[in-house]
Amino acid sequence: MLLFTPGPTPVPESVRMAMAGPTLHHRTPEFEAIFAEARRRLFELMATDEVVMLASSGTGAMEAAVVNLCHRKLLNVNAGKFGQRFGLIAKAHGLENVEIVHEWNTPAAVDEILEAIRADEAIDALAIQISESAGGLRHPVEEIAAAVKAERPDVMVIADGITAVGVERIDTTHIDALIAGSQKALMLPPGLAILGLSEGAVEKIGSGRGYYFNLASEIRKQQANTTAYTAPTTLIVGLKAILEEIEAHGGLGKLYCDTARRAKATRFALEALGLHSYPKAPARSMTTIDDSDASEIRSLLKSDFGVNVAGGQDHLKGKIFRINQMGLIEPHEMLWVVNAVELALAKLGRRPFDGTAAKVWNETYYKSMLAKSAEAGCGENE
Repeated sequence: MLLFTPGPTPVPESVRMAMAGPTLHHRTPEFEAIFAEARRRLFELMATDEVVMLASSGTGAMEAAVVNLCHRKLLNVNAGKFGQRFGLIAKAHGLENVEIVHEWNTPAAVDEILEAIRADEAIDALAIQISESAGGLRHPVEEIAAAVKAERPDVMVIADGITAVGVERIDTTHIDALIAGSQKALMLPPGLAILGLSEGAVEKIGSGRGYYFNLASEIRKQQANTTAYTAPTTLIVGLKAILEEIEAHGGLGKLYCDTARRAKATRFALEALGLHSYPKAPARSMTTIDDSDASEIRSLLKSDFGVNVAGGQDHLKGKIFRINQMGLIEPHEMLWVVNAVELALAKLGRRPFDGTAAKVWNETYYKSMLAKSAEAGCGENE
């Protein structure tokens, strides 16, 4: 079975083998050396002034960011399950919040964020997804963050990059907290969350808030290559291994370029079959298709062709399917997936199978490899 859900993603064999070694105690020089190397590599990945690892899902890092960086009122963008979650976290901790709500296919705009901040001086933090995985949407977070900081430098910008870190190079210049999770582009089992923090965020954290998610305690300990509480040792061993594996495959720049090309090729291939891309601003992390036969297509992919893709949630349940683009994915595996979608449509009597999906995918992907990097969807330095 090919796992093509946008998290969890498949764990490479070399990383599984690294995590299968003898269990290490977390308070030993041996583990501290592994922790130090994983942490060193995270600074390159996150491109932030500080990094913190937490034994939790990504939601734990979302909560840690809100609790430590929002002291008065949170502004959150709700364009999916995960944007909604930021507001729920605020309310659970007795924080006021203002919510901007969009359909799950519609990105936030700079002007509406600025309008909300200008209207309420109590807002001291903005929480937004970079890639909202509920609908496969990409918010213009870097542009929004720059505008917010120009207007109100005191507002902390919290960016959920759980399905963006490791997918594309993120400009963190105006971002105070960048969140990542192990089971997405980092191709690890669930259970490890990562926070990249700006100098301004570290200053606002001060002595920290909360107990387990007190980021001041973690910063102090992790700067000494240990953790405040029990470290997820096996996952951190895996983190070091996957970052080394990415480097061995050509580094982060190559990973970002490959992901951009794969995402573009897959979207073009499926649209060539007459399918419709759901988000108005598609994220590179996944291809999301809205279709009246979404459930049937997803079921056929799994039962007949050995491909497991994700469906929709809440009001989109049975109306969309989502195909992962994150991680180290071989071209032949992606071709199998788009070919399987075309075969599923043939089984449903929607169109005859003629190999269109594979042809368009190949043309798009390999033409982009010959084009200049910017034309391929990659930055010049990637």
